[in-house]
Amino acid sequence: MNSTFESLVDRIRAFSTEEKEELKFILERSLIEEHREQVLKSYRESHDEMKKAKLKFSSNIAQLKKALTES
Repeated sequence: MNSTFESLVDRIRAFSTEEKEELKFILERSLIEEHREQVLKSYRESHDEMKKAKLKFSSNIAQLKKALTES
């Protein structure tokens, strides 16, 4: 860990329980939002690939396994 992060952790440890709970709430919501943004980005990329006919669909298990090993 770098000293800045360690310093931040030390400062947080000095917070009151209420402040720590609020910080926890904020961090959890922030992580949820980041995850949502990642999901949206993946969706948009997949949607663009579908529009450009770059996606391949198949119900054949052998073809699916082959496609997975090629990527």
